[in-house]
Amino acid sequence: MELSTTLPYAADPRRAAEEAAALERAGVDVIWVAEAYGFDAPTIMGFLAARTERARIGSAILNVYSRTPALIAQTAAGLDALSGGRALLGLGASGPQVVEGWHGTPYDRPLARTRETIELCRRIWRREVIDHHGITDMPLPPEKGGRFGKPLKILSRPVRPSIPVYVAALGPANVRMTAELADGWLPALFVPERAADVWGGPLAEGTARRDPALGPLRTVAGGLLAIGDDAAAARDLARSTIALYVGGMGARGRNFYHDLAVAYGYEQAAHTIQEHYLAGRKREAEAAVPDEFCERVSLCGPAGYVRERIAAYREAGVTMLNVQPIGPDPVKLVETVRNWL
Repeated sequence: MELSTTLPYAADPRRAAEEAAALERAGVDVIWVAEAYGFDAPTIMGFLAARTERARIGSAILNVYSRTPALIAQTAAGLDALSGGRALLGLGASGPQVVEGWHGTPYDRPLARTRETIELCRRIWRREVIDHHGITDMPLPPEKGGRFGKPLKILSRPVRPSIPVYVAALGPANVRMTAELADGWLPALFVPERAADVWGGPLAEGTARRDPALGPLRTVAGGLLAIGDDAAAARDLARSTIALYVGGMGARGRNFYHDLAVAYGYEQAAHTIQEHYLAGRKREAEAAVPDEFCERVSLCGPAGYVRERIAAYREAGVTMLNVQPIGPDPVKLVETVRNWL
């Protein structure tokens, strides 16, 4: 099992990058960079490429609406060149509120857009001449206003002809497509004990259509990490994140994280969290998060307990444990877990 960490999107990026470099020396294999509607991820990823030597650097995630497939492919190829072949491309649809509210783009056909982006990125990295007409037209045809475009191939030579693509997916159809097409899967709020019940069917169906050349699907999941006899208290720090995602990441009826909480069996709690959060009552939303939910999406407690949680993630098919160390010595925490893996 590999080990990764994610830079928080609201943190000071320079300080977070220096901390990530220290975690690389402690044994982290991958550093993921989040992007919401704050700082962009690719700029920070380029900075990380200069501050690290070994760890792979991934976007978690770039949405498929705010950049064209060609620009996403160029960005990943540029990072791969700067880092010496250490790039990972994390993609996803994001959510309607961010896509429409921040990027001013209609939130339509998320699965088709993701599928098309993966296909075009891989073709571009292979330096194919692109003549494609779907959601994206390359080149733009005359009937859509095109006048001067012609089929092109990427000008630069990518370091690698194939950069690993990870997809953030929660819904059954999206998970099915991810298992079919992607190199890896980035599920959020992953509860190992319920993963097979929620996603087992879609994963199996997608895997049945998967090109064997891709190899097995890699899965990235984890949570807050704290080790010690009094570390269980750190689980409460998960409340704000769960409340934000279940309650605030989408409107009623269009919140994938809310749907996931319901699928986990927290239906009443999910509704209560959403009601409070959308009404601006964030503290009440956090208080409504079940203790069990906080526990199951984190790795906080005595050493023996944390090792049991790691075993549960491994049993659930997780191939890369993603941790957010909590406490005064994150390097020591990462070194400890690294030795357990």
